[in-house]
Amino acid sequence: MKRNTTKFLWLLMFFSDIVSFSYEKSMRERAIELMQDARLIDGHNDFALRLRILYQNMLSRVNLRELNMTHTNLEKLQAGYVGAQFWSVYVLCSAQNKDAVRLTLEQIDVVKRMCNSYEELELVTTSQGISDSIRIACLIGIEGGHSIDSSLATLRMYYDLGVRYMTLTHSCNTPCSSMKDSEPMVKEMNRLGMLIDLSHTSYFTAKAALSISKAPVIFSHSSAFSICNHSRNVPDDILQQLVSHIVLDHFDHIKKIAGSELIGIGGDYDGVERFPEGLEDVSKYPTLIEELLRRGWTETELKGVLRENFLRVFREVENPLLKLANCLPPTVFIYRDK
Repeated sequence: MKRNTTKFLWLLMFFSDIVSFSYEKSMRERAIELMQDARLIDGHNDFALRLRILYQNMLSRVNLRELNMTHTNLEKLQAGYVGAQFWSVYVLCSAQNKDAVRLTLEQIDVVKRMCNSYEELELVTTSQGISDSIRIACLIGIEGGHSIDSSLATLRMYYDLGVRYMTLTHSCNTPCSSMKDSEPMVKEMNRLGMLIDLSHTSYFTAKAALSISKAPVIFSHSSAFSICNHSRNVPDDILQQLVSHIVLDHFDHIKKIAGSELIGIGGDYDGVERFPEGLEDVSKYPTLIEELLRRGWTETELKGVLRENFLRVFREVENPLLKLANCLPPTVFIYRDK
């Protein structure tokens, strides 16, 4: 009897070497693995604004690794598998025609100082820089055309300082709101290789920019109007124009109308007070991806949503043929009300 038992144990050991026992990964595990392989590019975060409001941009007064008064800190970014972050350098519309340029420069400065102060962060300005970075790649976006004070020269200086997208308008009228006056700016952004952001714009402004721009545009932090009837969101006809040129429901709807390859993520964390349950801060992004997997989104589609769609658009905007590098910068003036 002892001899037979020994043979049986040996057979079990043998089969354990040649037979792989199946283990079905949970949706959460699949989401984490996917995000480890394709770290998220977040198109919009207002953390810099919170640093101004709470600490007057004095970084020595705060530890950004553990700050708990905001939706964002470095530990939360890492927990959310954020691989690249566009930091918004937003100033209030009340600064228009006053000190908007100075305030914008101060916000650019705090982002740069933040990146220089923490080894987890790296300031980049190109799509290749995002791909090459082994840290959290940091990019700068201006939220509102009032920040250039109707000056294309100011726009160019911002580009030289590292700004890689600008939202044409925010919550105030600017010369960028009309087709006639937005045309020089849209064309100059094309020439520079700066992304045109149409979040916050009116439908008229968005359609005008789409008709003028030779490069792809982005909506850095907008959702679908058909799902949530709010003027900040994008109607279906503009979503369809992008092709030719409840959170999960927005993803599904835009995928249906425009295709998954046109979707990215811009959380707008620290820009508003409340977020959906389960998505309270930047560490919760795996929950979003987990739920999209449950809804039948493929890993290929989600890799696009996480980063590849944005990188494709950024590369197209960087295209040297669009930059028209041999053309001189325009010297036209954008009309401004006195």
